[in-house]
Parts: sequence; structure tokens; C-alpha cells
Amino acid sequence: MGGFGIFLALVFVIVLVVVIAIYNRLVGLRQGVRQGVADIDAQLRQRHDLIPNLVETVKGYAAHESSTFEAVIAARNAAAGGAPSPASEQQLKSALGNLLALGEAYPDLKASANFQSLQGELADVEDKLAAARRALNAAVARFNAARESFPAVMFANMLGFAEADFHRLDASEQGTVDQVPKIGF
Repeated sequence: MGGFGIFLALVFVIVLVVVIAIYNRLVGLRQGVRQGVADIDAQLRQRHDLIPNLVETVKGYAAHESSTFEAVIAARNAAAGGAPSPASEQQLKSALGNLLALGEAYPDLKASANFQSLQGELADVEDKLAAARRALNAAVARFNAARESFPAVMFANMLGFAEADFHRLDASEQGTVDQVPKIGF
């Protein structure tokens, strides 16, 4: 009976070590997913922070376009207030597109170094946002693969590791995430 008890204790210790290793790996991968979500949030905030500067720059050249300015500010405030949502981001993207289109109607604005600089910063933020979305999806894929592989699949749900969701694009973004935003000078 003593040998059998030692055998059971050894099996228990091995299973415990495996479960601890699985848990620690899944925690690390879950943190990667959380970091990806935070990176997207940071890029969205940076986009939201650029918009008031862009609006002020355009106002100096196209003061009578107040409805465009109001639409951009309202969309920016809706998108910046609370958790990011595809609908509010789409509304902001549309309003921002209308604002940037004013550059075509006003040659002096189009030639403004400040306007060109802000357009460049906005394009850079959009590139970083696309990269953050790709990084999040890669982190989610790694996490879900580790969670669903053997032997982790036997313990993941018991340890509280639910499947992570991929970042889904809304209809307006599909096919454009990996492209540089089209901004004319």
C-alpha cells in the first residue's frame, strides 16, 4: 500500500505542475490580448485628440463651414465618450472625411503647413491603429490556440479562461484596414 500511495502522490504532483504551467501560460497570453485591446484604445484616443486641432486649423480658412465643424465635433465627442463602438467610430470617420474634403475646396488650406502636418499625423495614427488591430488578432489567435490545445483544453474552462474574441471590423472598415488613408494635398 505504501508504494501505491507514493505513486498516487507522484501522479498528483505531476498533474498539479502541469495545471500550474497551463495556468501561467494562459495568463500570459490573456495579458497579450488585454494589451492589444489597450493599444487599440490608445490609438483611438490619439485620433480623437488630433481632431480638435484639425478643426481649428480648417476653421481659419473656411469659417462659413460651421455645419461641417459641428458634425465633426459631435462625432468626436460621441466616439471619445465611453467605450469605443463601431457605430460611433464610423460616424467620426465619415465626418472627418467631410472635413478633410474641405482641403480640396480651399487651396490656401490645402497649402497650409499646419493642415498638411495634421493630415500626416492622422494618416500615421490610422496606420498604427491598423497595426494594433492586427497585433490584437494575432494575440487572440495565440491565446485561443493555447486554450484549445491538449492538455489545456481539459482545464481552461475550470480555470476561468474563456475564448477571446477577434477584433471584428465594421462594414466600412473591411478591406481598408491595411491601406493608408487617402488624404489629398
